[in-house]
Amino acid sequence: MKEVKIETTLQVYDDINELPKAIQNLMTTAIEARENAYAPYSKFNVGAAILLDNSIVVIGSNQENACFPSGLCAERTAIFYAGAKYPKAKILKMAITASSQNQITDKPIPPCGACRQSIAEYEIKQDQPIEIYFMGAEGKVVKSHSLANLLPLLFESSVL
Repeated sequence: MKEVKIETTLQVYDDINELPKAIQNLMTTAIEARENAYAPYSKFNVGAAILLDNSIVVIGSNQENACFPSGLCAERTAIFYAGAKYPKAKILKMAITASSQNQITDKPIPPCGACRQSIAEYEIKQDQPIEIYFMGAEGKVVKSHSLANLLPLLFESSVL
């Protein structure tokens, strides 16, 4: 038996104002997208904004459904739209913000597992990392240089 240690490195900013101006703008766009969430069941609103290499910003917000598995997270709403509308564009950066209607969310909230796998698919497809920034409704912002930092043991097409 051999033990393997997996480490990751993330950057943590104290708040949105500490981010570079371009990322502040991207996160502000994600915050605006969060306001369009349809979350009557979980009361948990999420917004995402994606910067493409053609300078277009695509947004997404979570959209729930009474038949729970039929809803879709903000990250996948945005990334699937980017893939459908701009299939040749590369995703450079993604900003994600989440807030609860029931309590203050002041800790960074990363993408769920299904969203991580979907983001990984696009990162592999474009053979280029995607910078991911995530936060709650307020407070610290975490930056990952690549989805691989958040999901180090990727499931990818080479195993199929």
